[in-house]
Amino acid sequence: MPSDTNTEPAPVKSRPPHSQRAEVVFRSLATAAGAIIVASIALIALFLLIRAVPSLRADQVNFFTSTEFSTTNADDLRFGIRDLLMVTVLSSVFALAIAVPIGVGIALFLTHYAPKTLARPFAMLVDLLAAVPSIVFGLWGFLVLAPELEPVQRFLNENLGWFFLFADGNLSSYGGTIFTAGVVLAVMILPIITSVSREVFHLTPVSHIEAAQALGATKWEVVRMTVLPYGRSGVIAGSMLGLGRALGETIAVLVVLRTSAQAGGWSLFDGGYTFASKIASAASEFSSPLPTGAYIAAGFVLFALTFVVNALARLAAGGKVNG
Repeated sequence: MPSDTNTEPAPVKSRPPHSQRAEVVFRSLATAAGAIIVASIALIALFLLIRAVPSLRADQVNFFTSTEFSTTNADDLRFGIRDLLMVTVLSSVFALAIAVPIGVGIALFLTHYAPKTLARPFAMLVDLLAAVPSIVFGLWGFLVLAPELEPVQRFLNENLGWFFLFADGNLSSYGGTIFTAGVVLAVMILPIITSVSREVFHLTPVSHIEAAQALGATKWEVVRMTVLPYGRSGVIAGSMLGLGRALGETIAVLVVLRTSAQAGGWSLFDGGYTFASKIASAASEFSSPLPTGAYIAAGFVLFALTFVVNALARLAAGGKVNG
């Protein structure tokens, strides 16, 4: 007996023309927005490189290994970035070493230990640290924190001076050190690391947590076996973003280290300038192309350094999403 059932597939409804046009327009706008960002970064790098090349050619010392940075005589430029790189990296990495454990601890407390009535206002309080101006952090670090940390620095120097990080440096209550600047930077990047870590820990699958609890795991064992492994990539991404923030900080570091002696080695008790604070300290002297180009060359190195750090952060975050 023949079947009356119609086996022909239902016709696919085509989208109206105005919907297709809107799709094309939106795709074009999104592509243009992304291209503008990429082009802007490329143009900034090109501008810095073009303005830096003449000064680099006129440099009388090795740009990467020299500790000199003298631009007063345009006919005898002598500038190198060794000390700038050392102070920048040392202060930023030291800040990261302080901020990451504290930030992760705060994020775990807010997501798995604190009651909701406390977690929300506490999280808002931590996030408000990001709204404090850099100059306030700098003044606090120089006027309040530096004198209080001076006995701690002397204690570390006297007992651990054999280790290069705590070797003799510029231990003076009248000026900041890389140690003090690192603590200030740690407070400044704490909201970034805490916020990213908190959001990642919130995304831990409930099934993973319940499975660990069903096996009789304690709260700490649940955190150690499920939350921390799941959020590892997010913590790394937040840490790298915080590192990028610390590398480019200007005013706070300039205020803390403005009276310190020049760096002499890889000691936390040295002074000196970071890339950003060195450029800011000489901004009023940018009147001649060649001396100005010396600072632009230093700025180009800082640009490349922060770009690499933020690219690594994006890769870590992307790995977490794709995983």
